[in-house]
Amino acid sequence: MRALLATRNAKKLRELRRILAATGADVELVGLDDVPAYPEVPETGLTFEENALLKARAGAIATGLPTIADDSGITVDVLGGMPGVFSARWAGRHGDDEANLRLVLGQVADVPDEHMGAEFVCAAALAFPGGREYVTHGRQPGRLIREPRGENGFGYDPIFVAVGNTRTNAELTPEEKDAVSHRGQAMRALVEIIGKQLERAS
Repeated sequence: MRALLATRNAKKLRELRRILAATGADVELVGLDDVPAYPEVPETGLTFEENALLKARAGAIATGLPTIADDSGITVDVLGGMPGVFSARWAGRHGDDEANLRLVLGQVADVPDEHMGAEFVCAAALAFPGGREYVTHGRQPGRLIREPRGENGFGYDPIFVAVGNTRTNAELTPEEKDAVSHRGQAMRALVEIIGKQLERAS
């Protein structure tokens, strides 16, 4: 099966390809740069699930390919669950990881360590051209640290330490991160659904 991952984020594409390869799913995964351009829908949803479905539906309609999309971000306890769905554009410009990270650190600068709880959240959607839709979820609870550590990962990974770990997500190897991350959880659940769809089609 050929499927579209509705993103231009090369790191996300590599991540899902790793997860798919590890499960043995017979899926050729392509990104937005591999298909003819189409108008991408703005992420106007108020939840991760709504945004994931918006992107997956648009890709399926425009390309005729089963389309996978995710929306994910970090929720910080003392910020009332924000940045949440605004994680990628928290500092004002979409995708400026360094600015987003620094803004969050500035906002929690006076917060005691025991109140630095945070959680990564992901909703992953799969939409077929015929209208079938599936959504899975993943969560990774943990805490923020004061200074970035690690060169792997992206987004808020350098300032996030998951429950039960001493290293940030950015200090984990890609395989270690896939095994525990919010996106890894959601995408593995979605891969199970893809596998069942392939069985039905065979």
